[in-house]
Amino acid sequence: MDVRQLRYFVHIVDYGSLGKAAEKLFVAQPSLSQQIAKLEDDLGVPLLVRSPQGVKPTAAGQALYRHARLVLHQMEQLRQEVRDGVGAESGTVAIGFPTTMTSVLAMPVFERVRERYPGIRLQFFESMSGYLNELLANGRLDLAILFRDTATPGISALPVLDEELYLLGEPRGVSARTRTVTLASLADVPMVAPGVANGLRLLLERTFAREQVPLNIIADVDSLPILLSLAQSGAACTILPASALALRASADRPRMRRIVDPVIRRPASICWPNALPVSSASLAVRRTICETIEALCARGSWEGIELREMAQGG
Repeated sequence: MDVRQLRYFVHIVDYGSLGKAAEKLFVAQPSLSQQIAKLEDDLGVPLLVRSPQGVKPTAAGQALYRHARLVLHQMEQLRQEVRDGVGAESGTVAIGFPTTMTSVLAMPVFERVRERYPGIRLQFFESMSGYLNELLANGRLDLAILFRDTATPGISALPVLDEELYLLGEPRGVSARTRTVTLASLADVPMVAPGVANGLRLLLERTFAREQVPLNIIADVDSLPILLSLAQSGAACTILPASALALRASADRPRMRRIVDPVIRRPASICWPNALPVSSASLAVRRTICETIEALCARGSWEGIELREMAQGG
């Protein structure tokens, strides 16, 4: 087993195809297949399942993929630090942003990093928080903002903020002039929300159940634009943070009301894998994210958040 074979294997899993991986690597497909066969022979287990739809890793392949990603990432850090000097703020840092936060946070973070650390190359990933957690665990991300306030095995967490959730849409029986709604007034209101595996959905179900308020989810929607469009159309309501509306023009926004009795908040943390040493570039970006959040909060540019004290140190 060598680094080249690990790199080939990771590309194949990422692209789900030997042909696409070979094209990306500028390697002939027969040569790529031969290297994977050698790797499987060396390890003594099959690593890939081939089908007309492409290739997928076996259970052993998934384990190898996770470790290979970490090894390749560590090799990249080694090259960068040897070339630029230990502690130099340079290299690639991959960051995962939840979909609702991307519009309010990604651009300011990009601008600050480019201004302060021109040697750092950023990679941005936008997705639901559950998938970001998977990418972080697999070593594909250096940092991610996840909706939690505690560490888990393999992942460290720095709590940075608590984000308030709002009702978007026009519930029946609520005056168009009111700016707040009680949770009790949302009993049986037709709602759309992310699917049952989503952390926001779980928070809503727990909150409504605790307050003994019937929650009426009429559709599972794992798409922020569709959630907002449904709320804007009046077809249903949804519950999201204010940051979800950041890129929408005022005329294209559903009405937003603060939920009270009780207020619903969710914590958010900057998270990173702790299986490997944190690079100086990753640490610099982590500090920059904390500073950016603090600045947005101080300017009032991010409605409905409270900054955690732990975020001050980055």
